[in-house]
Amino acid sequence: MDPIVPFDPQWWVTAVELPVLGGLYWLLWRTRTDLDARTGDNRLRTEAGDTRLRERIADFKLEVAKSYASVASLNDVERRLVAHLVRIEAKLDRHVAANGGDPA
Repeated sequence: MDPIVPFDPQWWVTAVELPVLGGLYWLLWRTRTDLDARTGDNRLRTEAGDTRLRERIADFKLEVAKSYASVASLNDVERRLVAHLVRIEAKLDRHVAANGGDPA
């Protein structure tokens, strides 16, 4: 008859749990370092993209500032437009007066 071998918790911890916990620790450490490396690469690419985007926006703002009309030219166009509208209004008033108050 075989004697029954009693369960030894120290053997279980030494033979099974410690290697499993070591493997889990290594897996977590490796995942963390890989994630940090990838995050760093993404950060560098994002910063480079941000820099290019800011440069393009600055160039666009400069182009807009160069090509848009100045306040003085807008005032001149408004003055001429108002003068034309006043002349048209005067002609319409003369036409109405000539027809005896009938606009048609």
